[in-house]
Amino acid sequence: MSLQNTATPDDTLDASGLNCPEPVMMLHNKVRDLPAGGLLKVIATDPSTRRDIPKFCVFLGHELVEQAQENDTYLYLIRKKLD
Repeated sequence: MSLQNTATPDDTLDASGLNCPEPVMMLHNKVRDLPAGGLLKVIATDPSTRRDIPKFCVFLGHELVEQAQENDTYLYLIRKKLD
C-alpha cells in the first residue's frame, strides 16, 4: 500500500535499515530544517516507527498526514507545525 496523499513533499527522509532510536533522531533533525507547514516523507523499515513517529508528532505538535505500509517498509507523511 502506498501513500494516498498526492501532495509533493518538500523533503524526504530515508531511514531504511536503521533501528530505534535512529529514525526518530534523524526525523527530529530533518523536521527542524523544514519551513513551517512543510511536508516531509519518511521511509523506514523499523517496525517500532509505527509507534514512535505518531508519538513524535503528537509530542511536538506536527501533523501526521498519512502513514502506510508496503511489505516491510513503513511510509509517513508529516506536516511541520506552523510556528
